[in-house]
Amino acid sequence: MPNEPLTSLRPAGYRSRIAEAVAAQVLSTARALLIEGPKGCGKTWLAKHFARSEVLLEQDPGALALAQAEPGRLLEGATPRLIDEWQRVPSLWSTVRGACDARAEAGQFILTGSATPSDHLTRHSGALRIQRLTLRTMSLAESGLSTAEVSLAELLQRGNCAAAPTQRGVPEAVDALCRGGWPGLEDDLPVRDVIRALTSYLEDVARTDIHQVDGVARDPVRVKALLRSLARNVGTSATLKKLAAEANAAAPLSQHSARAYLDALERLYVLEPLTAWPTHLRSRSPLLLSPKHHFTDPSLAVAALRAGPQRLLNDPETLGLLFESLVIRDLRIYAQASDAQVWSFTDAVGAEADAIVDGGDGRWIAVEVKLGGADQIEEGARSLLRVARKVDETKMGQPAKLVVITAADGYAYDRPDGVSVVPVFALGP
Repeated sequence: MPNEPLTSLRPAGYRSRIAEAVAAQVLSTARALLIEGPKGCGKTWLAKHFARSEVLLEQDPGALALAQAEPGRLLEGATPRLIDEWQRVPSLWSTVRGACDARAEAGQFILTGSATPSDHLTRHSGALRIQRLTLRTMSLAESGLSTAEVSLAELLQRGNCAAAPTQRGVPEAVDALCRGGWPGLEDDLPVRDVIRALTSYLEDVARTDIHQVDGVARDPVRVKALLRSLARNVGTSATLKKLAAEANAAAPLSQHSARAYLDALERLYVLEPLTAWPTHLRSRSPLLLSPKHHFTDPSLAVAALRAGPQRLLNDPETLGLLFESLVIRDLRIYAQASDAQVWSFTDAVGAEADAIVDGGDGRWIAVEVKLGGADQIEEGARSLLRVARKVDETKMGQPAKLVVITAADGYAYDRPDGVSVVPVFALGP
C-alpha cells in the first residue's frame, strides 16, 4: 500500500469513508485506481486522502489544454498521482494504461470521474492495470447517524444481531432521506435549502451534464419529466412504456428515447438500478426480469418530486418506497466493504425480498424494508420466511440471515423464527 502522503492533500473537514479500505487494497496491488460515482459524492476528497500529487482538469484550464496536447506530461509527479475528472480528455485512458505498463508498479495513479464515457473509449480495458471503485454518497454510518452496532459483515457470517435503541426513528429517517448523503451539504443546513440545492443539481443534469456523456443533445424538459416519473416509481420495476407515458403529457417520450435517457442517467450515476438476483451460476433472472428503479441517493427522488418531510409523512406509501431506496443505498455501501453485492428478488409466484445481499460462496442475506410497527415487521418476517422456502438451497445454500430493516427506534434482535429485526440507525458495515 502507498505510504502516507509526503505532503498531505487531504482537505480540512474530510470525513472518513467506508470505501477507504477497498481503495487502499486496490492501490497496494493494482497500478491505478479509478474512482467513479455521482458528482458531489466525495470522489476527489477520497482520492486526495491517498494522493501525493494532483491535477484537477475541471478546475485548471491550463492542465486541460496540456492534457489535450501532450497527455503524457500530465502524468509527471509524485505517486499516487490524482487525475480528477479524467473523462474530460478521454485519450488519457490509453496514456495512463501505457504508463502503467511502463512503470510496472502498484499505486501509480488515481483517476476520478462522474460520468462513464462511451465503451469504445475504454475498450482497451485496464485489466490487471486499472481497477474500478464505485463511490456512493455517504451512508448513515458515515454521516454519524447510525451507531453501526449491527455489522452487515457479521450478519453474512451468521453472527448474532443485537443493539440498543438508537433514539432515532421515522422522523429522523425522513430527514435523512430528504438530505441524502452529500458531504458538501452541511448538517445544519435547513432541509428546505438542501432540497433546493438538489433541485438545482437535477437541473444541471438535465441541461448540461446529460449532454456531456456522449455529446447527444437531449431536451431538458423531457429529461426532467422522466426524472419525475422515475421518482414516482422508485423501488418498482415500472416498464419503459409506463415511465414514458407518465413522464409528461406536454413532452411525450417514445420508449426508445426513454431507454436512451435512462442509459445516460445511469452513466452519470444519477440512477443505479437494482438487478434481479441470479439464483444459480447459469441463472437467466438478471436478463429476463426488469431491474428495480433507484436513484443513486434517495434525496434526488425527493427533489424530483418537489416533496419535503411533511408531504412525505402525509403519504406513507411514497415514504415507504423512498425509505426502501435509502436502505438499498446503505446496503450497497456496506456490502462493498465485504466484497458482496446487492440484488432484488421476485420469483414466479410472487415471493419477494426487497434486497438480497450475496457475499458469494453460499453466503447470502434476504432483506425486507419496513417503516416500522409490529404489523409491518410481522408482514416482513412472513415474506422473508416464504423467500427462504422458495430458494433452492442445493444451489444457493441456506440464508445466513433473514433481516427486517426498519425506521422505527428500538432494539436489534433475533426472533425465535430466525428472522432478525434491525433499526436502520443501528446498521453498519
